[in-house]
Amino acid sequence: MRTTITLDDDIARRLKAMARETGLPFKVVVNDHLRRGLDQREAEPVAPFVVVTRPMGLRTGLSLDSASALFDALDGPQAR
Repeated sequence: MRTTITLDDDIARRLKAMARETGLPFKVVVNDHLRRGLDQREAEPVAPFVVVTRPMGLRTGLSLDSASALFDALDGPQAR
């Protein structure tokens, strides 16, 4: 299949250098590296994201009913 892609300059330089070093055509080097990257990604199991929760407690006397009252209690009254 023929397609057009835009490579970042640093990636293009590295791929061209590999093609020169190996004597392989540029498209073979690109396809080989894409294939390796895709194969590696398929082979790596992805661990599920887990959130560890902990009770944080609440200072006695603080109420969560009013955000501004809570901020005032924690930081002191601010000029508004």
